[in-house]
Amino acid sequence: MEKYTEPRWIFGLQVASVSMIWVFVLSISAWILHLLRLSRQLHDVPSASVGISIVAIPVFLTGASVLTYVFVGLRRGRKAPDEPTLDSEER
Repeated sequence: MEKYTEPRWIFGLQVASVSMIWVFVLSISAWILHLLRLSRQLHDVPSASVGISIVAIPVFLTGASVLTYVFVGLRRGRKAPDEPTLDSEER
């Protein structure tokens, strides 16, 4: 049985999508860390900034990690369109 291959441009769009997710998450994290640093430089009370960063950064990182995990899992488990699946029984 030959291996199923999809067009390269579809794979490129998928990788670009996952890459943009990570660029977004890292940019948001850098922005929040910059706000924390700025709050410290201005001798501001960083209570809201710290609270937001403690919640936001792990949430964004977890979301991007889950989406990347799903993307990799779907890539590993792909099958050819005509290949039978486990739940399709011959009747």
